[in-house]
Amino acid sequence: MDTEVQERRLPPTLEEVASLAGVSRSTVSRVVNASSKVSPKALASVTQAIERLNYVPNRAARSLANRQTMAIALVVPEETSRFFSDPYFAEIVHGITHAMESSDYVLNLQLASPFVPTSKTNKYLRGGNADGAIVVSHHSGDAFLADLADSFPVVFGGRPMTSQQPNAYYVDVDNAAAAQMGTQRLIDIGRRRIATIAGPADMPAGIDRTTGWRRALGAVGMADDLIVHGDFTPASGARAMRELLDREPGLDGVFVASDLMAMGAVTVLRQRNKSVPGDVAIVGFDDNSAAVSGEVQLTTVSQPSMEMGEKIWEMLLARLRGEPTERAYIMDTRLVIRASA
Repeated sequence: MDTEVQERRLPPTLEEVASLAGVSRSTVSRVVNASSKVSPKALASVTQAIERLNYVPNRAARSLANRQTMAIALVVPEETSRFFSDPYFAEIVHGITHAMESSDYVLNLQLASPFVPTSKTNKYLRGGNADGAIVVSHHSGDAFLADLADSFPVVFGGRPMTSQQPNAYYVDVDNAAAAQMGTQRLIDIGRRRIATIAGPADMPAGIDRTTGWRRALGAVGMADDLIVHGDFTPASGARAMRELLDREPGLDGVFVASDLMAMGAVTVLRQRNKSVPGDVAIVGFDDNSAAVSGEVQLTTVSQPSMEMGEKIWEMLLARLRGEPTERAYIMDTRLVIRASA
């Protein structure tokens, strides 16, 4: 063995192995991880370098090169209060954890405010503390997630902003088509002045559901000027409903981009002595517990949130194993008719 190697005091690094072997760091990672995607020549060079340097992957190296933390980060760019109060998150996390039961992986929750830029989650993930990440509820301002996904296994629950992540892996529903279906229900029952309480304008789901509402109205020549944005909370739905009624007291239908916001809207309609669905028909979106726990049982667009969680984990696991998987998986939605429309 070389004198230089014998006199080494610090343990050799992955980068030093790569330098000695004359290959990239990622090639060494694949060799250490027993990947088949390495040429015989590169395999021989890396193996020889490992032997010369007496290289043994330490804990941090295993996290980065050999994926041995057995931890998955669940990244939710939302305020804590919304995460724990919205049934959508409960259902999708239930799906993820249910699917993970047969594996040795554990799920670590990382809440990151969508309004205050932070590097804490970014540092955590890049520090070798997790093998992969699942991102749920993506906002356009979450730029660090776009950078992270370029070099780290990430699967998004919901389509991320295309401009930030054109090649992202994600599971979603066709939000535009689903919203169009929900709005069409209001048209079919004879409503002629149809508003929307839309989701956040910085989220793909909010943007796409507004697009679907506009498409449905445009197809029959109806005006699409009655729109107020909320943030998927009951309070924002109530605020938006008050604003819409003040602007257009004669509106007779509302497509609401989440069932929680629809609950808030129904409360305001009752306060204004408007019957549901007699005076104003309501169609929500999600079909979770909020749809059946309010003053009126909601007609709503149902998305399979738990099944989406299961598929997200299936896609991420395939990526961790180096197996082929589709980049985008779109799940079906359906209209559930109840008392509100």
